[in-house]
Amino acid sequence: MSSLTLEVLTNAVAGGAAAIRTVTRLEPAGGPGDKVFPPTYVKERSAETKYAMERRHIDGREVATVLLDSVASQANRFEEALLEGWRRRELAFPVVQVDFAKEEGLEDLEQITALQAPHRIADALLRDSVLDGLPFRHGRVGKEVTDARPDQATAMFKYCPTALIFGVWDSTGPKGGLGAKFQRCLVSEIVGMDATAGVKTASRIDPAGIQTKAGPIYKHKDPEQEWTVDPKEAEVVKGGKPVEFSRSGGDGKKGSPSAINHGNIPPSIESDAGGVTMSHAVQTTVLTLAGLRRLRFQTSCSGERIRDEKRDTAEVAARSALAALALAAIVYQRENDFDLRSRSILVAKGPLVFEMIGRDGSEPTVFSLSKAEAAALVKAAEQEARGHGLGWDPNPITLTPAPKLAGLIRKSREVAASGDADSEAGT
Repeated sequence: MSSLTLEVLTNAVAGGAAAIRTVTRLEPAGGPGDKVFPPTYVKERSAETKYAMERRHIDGREVATVLLDSVASQANRFEEALLEGWRRRELAFPVVQVDFAKEEGLEDLEQITALQAPHRIADALLRDSVLDGLPFRHGRVGKEVTDARPDQATAMFKYCPTALIFGVWDSTGPKGGLGAKFQRCLVSEIVGMDATAGVKTASRIDPAGIQTKAGPIYKHKDPEQEWTVDPKEAEVVKGGKPVEFSRSGGDGKKGSPSAINHGNIPPSIESDAGGVTMSHAVQTTVLTLAGLRRLRFQTSCSGERIRDEKRDTAEVAARSALAALALAAIVYQRENDFDLRSRSILVAKGPLVFEMIGRDGSEPTVFSLSKAEAAALVKAAEQEARGHGLGWDPNPITLTPAPKLAGLIRKSREVAASGDADSEAGT
């Protein structure tokens, strides 16, 4: 099996292939038959579980499947892997970030990059930050990004190429819903096969023997004390009635010892989110080269118009750089393994193998790509694109949070600390 070269990748991007894919068989780290826990969703009326379960036709048979990691979640993992490579200076590409390091009380946030923000470079965190003394959208970089679109993608390529790989919809900019949309060119998901839903048990014996009837528990008028059993020490509402204690996101009944995590929990069985068993799981990842070919680059990164006779070659070079970066994301994510969440750790049952999918239905070309080779491919592809005026600056573009944004985050933290956080948080 040969490794992928820039020449082969460039020929594929230029029109020699429709897509590049990799399909990986996975099994639970505990071995076949070990239970895993998929992500949970709001349970619809007709649903039996909180999991995304459906029947799919696979290899000529109908298979019960469960979604273990969604397209959006996989994209986040790829972006996280790229960010790690960038921070270690193994990969060089543009990154836009908001720096909270000098904001009092928010230093722990450090830097939040467009690779971490939910809506990438179009996220509200960037919109409500400042660059060179101006709101991000009012400055040169923000205006160029706002005006970018698939047929004029140079600005997005210059400042946030990962948005062209993972997709972005600029719905929070000045154009609102009419903001530019860039489709995902790298799509991946992990699906469990032959899935059967199980049950989960829960119970707790309180070693102190605290009984349920020991309440009611009241909210203490001193926030540092948090709770009390003495109504004279309790916070009161109008009319002098003491306030029963409850904690946002807690499972305990209001005013009961369980609300403060004391007391017994009777044995119970949960059937709508009790994990699943399966024969195996499959990660299917597809990089669409046809999607990359929809991106057009009419100007160089310096703003000069690319001459018509040179534009085809320049566009292929830019698309090849994006393809190389996307492949690096796949390779680097594989190095992070498949620890999806608590009790959902999977292991690959074979090496990472890529297939180049032809446009004529011919047999796919198979190739491998190591971490070092992926990094070298990104470097070579960027240098080729640079020769056509489409190079990258790996130094970050650093924004600072606007005072109103920093103030909002601080206030939100105060609300969370008071126990009044949104009840849906963390679901």
